[in-house]
Amino acid sequence: MTLPFFVYGTLRPGEVNHGLFLRGRTRSEEPGRLADTVLYAGPGYPYAVEEPGGGEVRGELVTASPESYEGLLAELDRLEEYVPGDPRSLYVRVERKVVREADGMTVPAWVYVAAPAVAARLRARGRVIAGGDWRARV
Repeated sequence: MTLPFFVYGTLRPGEVNHGLFLRGRTRSEEPGRLADTVLYAGPGYPYAVEEPGGGEVRGELVTASPESYEGLLAELDRLEEYVPGDPRSLYVRVERKVVREADGMTVPAWVYVAAPAVAARLRARGRVIAGGDWRARV
């Protein structure tokens, strides 16, 4: 299934991993919001933790160029330390609805959210990034 990616941390334009992974491989990058999610600070990168009724996370909807999609998907899975079915994964890649800010449309997208064990630790003793925007962190 070919979906855009919702990126909210180091893959956003202007952040360190954007240039390493996305520059020159995308068709579009548009501001978006992911509801029912709280953003936590990690060691140099954030974690989105799903929380029904929680806040929202701000980021970009990134549509990969067709010729880059498969390779980019595999590279992002490695970057996010996501291995399907592996309980040691830091993140899991899930399909979620993201609101595109330009027109308010809801778009299905891949999102890397904190894996269950990581999310539990963050809920217990993590630091929330107020406003859900990695760029506005202090």
